Amino acid sequence: MSNLEVGIVGLPNVGKSTLFNAITKAGAEAANYPFCTIEPNVGIALVPDARLDVLTKMYQSKKTTPASVRFVDIAGLVAGASKGEGLGNKFLEHIRQVDAIAHVVRCFEDGNITHVSDVIDPLRDIETIQTELCLADLEAVERRIGRVEKAAKSGSKESKAELAVLKKLLPALNEMKSARSVGLTADELEAIRETNLLTMKPVLYVANVSEDEAADFSSNEYVKRVQELASTEGSEVVVISAKVESEIAELEGDEAKEFLSDLGLDRSGLDKLIGAAFELLGLMTFLTSGPDETRAWTIVKGTTAVKAAGKIHSDIERGFIRAEIVSYDDLIRLGSMNAAREKGLVRLEGKDYVMQDGDVTYFRFNV
Repeated sequence: MSNLEVGIVGLPNVGKSTLFNAITKAGAEAANYPFCTIEPNVGIALVPDARLDVLTKMYQSKKTTPASVRFVDIAGLVAGASKGEGLGNKFLEHIRQVDAIAHVVRCFEDGNITHVSDVIDPLRDIETIQTELCLADLEAVERRIGRVEKAAKSGSKESKAELAVLKKLLPALNEMKSARSVGLTADELEAIRETNLLTMKPVLYVANVSEDEAADFSSNEYVKRVQELASTEGSEVVVISAKVESEIAELEGDEAKEFLSDLGLDRSGLDKLIGAAFELLGLMTFLTSGPDETRAWTIVKGTTAVKAAGKIHSDIERGFIRAEIVSYDDLIRLGSMNAAREKGLVRLEGKDYVMQDGDVTYFRFNV
């Protein structure tokens, strides 16, 4: 997996672009009217990881490279998007390219910010977008069935398998239920991979609350409704205040920490959002460190040492001999690689070793 890519979707004026700007400091226009974000803005957010600073000091690295997440701000969808309302079709295509969807829903009242339906109702907003995504998927599935049927009739095994799965999805999509809700097996998912369905992508709901509720949203009924819905479909909810995030984005290190602590927050919404996205997609990081660079590398949980080596360079994967690994916690507790080695805590692992989060790794290879 190269950069993890998360698409930020939501109805117009729910706080999407404000959040996006805060996350990426990329300055997408955040105007108080729908469709001010036409081409999808793409911004890179660095994944906060305190371990990198510690290793950089330990190894006196010239350069520090954190893991990163690409956030794609997809313009406000509206009812009818799948039929081209607003700039719908174009936006839906942008969503097809991302790994996960962060669906921003408005959970605050503010008379100064218009809402497309005039009334704040996060569940109706979620349903509006879910309907558009299901309609787009329904059309894609029906088109694909038309194509695959001929090949299936002429006896193609792959086409028969794909056709069976596509037909299995139709009833759910017709009822405006996501493809995710059908619970396909790994083989079935593989059979329809090319169709790249929107409602198959994992979803994270981002409940956008007012500044006053950033630290304590326990009395926010809108948030409770979103959490209840998410629990029925196995999705996650991250509660943040886009306004607070935009204020944090203006501050540097210690100032930002102080501002968070004054609000009663232990970490920013961005940290929560990235953590939840990593969790949602089953990702983790391993670390490399030396005089030239300390770096975090993103991999899927369950990745073997040889595949992790390939993240750095295909030559390292090809010529893999072994990995020298010490866990970050052991390394810091003992203060140096040599001390960890003396205690027998630097392990030599082969190709099939399954990497763990925070493994500080040096790959030996020969090309």
